[in-house]
Amino acid sequence: MIPVDLCSETGRLNAVLMHRPGPEIEAMTPTNAHHALYSDILNLDIVNKEYGYFSGALSKVTNVLYVMDLLEEVLKDAKVCETLVRQSCKLDGCECVVDELLTHDPKTLSKELIEGFAYRKGKDPVQFEESRYLLKPLYNLFFTRDASSCMYDGALINSMSFGVRSRESYIYKAIFENCFKVNTLWAQQAVPEARTEGGDVHIVRPDLLCIGTGIRTNFAGIEYLAANAGKGKERFYVIAQELPKEPDSFIHLDMVFTFLGTHHCMCYEPMIRHTGVFTGMKTYLYTIEGGKFARKEYDNILVALKAVGMEMDPIFCAGGMNSGDFADWWQDRDQWHSGANFFSFGENHIIGYRRNRRTIEALNKAGFEVLDAEDVCADKVKPWDYEKAVITFAGSELPRGGGGARCMTCPINRDKIDW
Repeated sequence: MIPVDLCSETGRLNAVLMHRPGPEIEAMTPTNAHHALYSDILNLDIVNKEYGYFSGALSKVTNVLYVMDLLEEVLKDAKVCETLVRQSCKLDGCECVVDELLTHDPKTLSKELIEGFAYRKGKDPVQFEESRYLLKPLYNLFFTRDASSCMYDGALINSMSFGVRSRESYIYKAIFENCFKVNTLWAQQAVPEARTEGGDVHIVRPDLLCIGTGIRTNFAGIEYLAANAGKGKERFYVIAQELPKEPDSFIHLDMVFTFLGTHHCMCYEPMIRHTGVFTGMKTYLYTIEGGKFARKEYDNILVALKAVGMEMDPIFCAGGMNSGDFADWWQDRDQWHSGANFFSFGENHIIGYRRNRRTIEALNKAGFEVLDAEDVCADKVKPWDYEKAVITFAGSELPRGGGGARCMTCPINRDKIDW
């Protein structure tokens, strides 16, 4: 197994963990969609086609690992299997099926832990009939970044803010501890009030994290991560960016800010200007030296990055405020469907949704060659042939799930950058 080694957001990607959306998506109904953290129900056939080009393009440039495959391997260990099944059933209140599930083979059980274990009329307790499931489907698992994310030589098991996603964390804990043999950090188990999610955590340099704080990640979580990441280091930095609590499109930092390269980033401009929903939002720089914390406020995330030696050249979502008439409308439209959420698979080599046309045009003006995922999958073009490249893939259903390319990827290993 490729070792966990992640010291940047943009070093060349050697391995990434993903999950193909499956039947769990079709378990959503208009009634339970809100509980599942969706604003709408998705069409699985279209999701599969869009995801196929997304994951297919990434498979041309890196090693793609899948959660279902690794979970099946984990479940071959009887002790690990029993622990995970008991934890999962306890969280969903269906301990009555533990013994039955433990008789299932690893392949079957891995599907049941992800896709759900359906209620059977006349056999199972009647209280499960209305929800149709004893073990609930993991509707959000294809956003692999959220419940776990790698940090340096270990893995964060993130403290999910909503119970419907709690079981995901236990699955990732089992995978990282048993497949990758790495130490895991779980903020909530050490500090009960702490919350972290991977979409908020950016591994910038060996001595620097950028973390968003809003509805999903709080300051207690940030301080826990800062203390652990900075342990044993002479000096360590964390930039904390406040995020609005609503609407839902601002749930994580990577919905408004992503690194494209060591000197390029994608920004939603109102975050920088403190306008609109970002009015009054603060940016802090934590410096940890000798175990002591110091905190200083900066004008915005770009200024804070400059203060720690990172001069960034921002590219603005939809071209930013100076892109013409109704610029604010266009950037709000693109941001809503993850127009600032790009995933870097190498220095200035990124992938994101094609639908955000104005954002893609802004990248092209900044020197990024625009490549279609279909052409990459068919080997008609090779991303590494270009100094800067953005792979675009179709997104009509996937964005309605509330996330983009970075949300759907959990990088495992990147080449180190010579800082």
